[in-house]
Parts: sequence; structure tokens; C-alpha cells
Amino acid sequence: MQLIPVVDLKGGVVVRAHRGEREAYRPIVTPLSPTATPCDVVAGLLSLAPFRTLYVADIDAITGVGGNDAALRDLRRTFPGLALWVDAGEGDPARIAARAKSGPGIPIVGTESLGEADVEAALAVDGVILSLDHDAAGPRGPERAHRDARLWPERVIVMTLASVGSGEGPDMDALERTGRLAERQGVTPALYAAGGVRGPVDLETLAQAGIAGALVASALHDGRIDPETARRWA
Repeated sequence: MQLIPVVDLKGGVVVRAHRGEREAYRPIVTPLSPTATPCDVVAGLLSLAPFRTLYVADIDAITGVGGNDAALRDLRRTFPGLALWVDAGEGDPARIAARAKSGPGIPIVGTESLGEADVEAALAVDGVILSLDHDAAGPRGPERAHRDARLWPERVIVMTLASVGSGEGPDMDALERTGRLAERQGVTPALYAAGGVRGPVDLETLAQAGIAGALVASALHDGRIDPETARRWA
């Protein structure tokens, strides 16, 4: 299993995410970095362990009030060996294909940003990663994207927004449901958990369940995942 650190970008800086309440996100304060600028924060994360992948949520792009591609390009230049997974709220297949071709970053297709008519074309773009987004009310976005596992790409994130930054533990029920659905439909995507990871015990639980990776932010900044644990899973 792979531990994947997460940064959320808003207004050109890294913000602390909590339960998907994006209007309340504020610049992060972390012992890993002297500032909330993206390159400083990522350098701090890499001081813990040689992470191979970074998940970036462009909150401005997702909420339709701008974007942070300049910060993403800075990250790519500064950390050329780090694979960037980017959720920029893109639901249009042509825009997703353009990012897949020229970046910056590998596109995340989040179901909350997808229109019903775009599901098949968006998920057919080579190399994309699907994020099955959920909030407290249930799945977000087109039902077909959640139910037809035959459309899914090779990598699928199970994103429980209500658990992000909560420290309540990963949503094992959602992960298990997703795995069973894929198995019934004859597909075997790599599943990634997003939201709620508290520390080493949760990482062990996810690994034992066959989960391919865990997206984590707060537990790294708060020290609940120490450098030794981070290096083990990096």
C-alpha cells in the first residue's frame, strides 16, 4: 500500500481541509513548513519520507472561482520526481484529455464535477483516475459513475468528504461496498482511501484489506503519522 500526501490549494496557498466545508478552509499552519506556500509545504512533507505521489485538490477550480495551475507548474518544476494527481474539478472530456496530455498533473475525474452526459467519455480518457465522491448525504454526481464499474479506469479513489480532516477513521464500509461492486461486475481496479485516516493502525487496516493507497493530510501535519511510519508506506 502507498501513502499519498494531500495538499488543498485555495488562493495560491495550501489550506487545511475539514469535512468538505470548503468555504471555511484557511491557510495551513503546520510544523512541517514555515509558510503555507505550496512548495514550502510539499518540501516539508518530503522531509518526512520520499513520497512518490502527491494528490492536489485545486479548491478554487473545483468551486468555479479560479484555479491554481501556476502553483501546480511550480510544484512540477521544483519536484520533478513527484507524480502529481490533480483534481481541478474538470468534468468536460476535452479538458480532461488536455490535462492528461500536457498537465500539469494526472487528472482526477471527481464524480461531483461530472455531468450525466459526460461520464463515459470522461472516464475513457487514457490515464485518468476516478474519484467516487461521497458526502454525508451519500454519493455525489451521476449514479452511473458510481454503479457501472465497467466504466471505471484502473485507479479509483473512494472519497468520503465528510471524513476529510475529521480523524474519525477511513470509511471502510464505502471501500468494501466499492470492492464488492467491482468484483460482481468482473473488474479489479486499484482502490485508494481518502478521508479520516488517523494514524498507523488505520494504515495497517487498509493494507490488510487490500487497499492500494491512502490519501492523507492532517495525520501527517499533526504528527500522528511519524517519519518512520511515513517512510514505511512511502
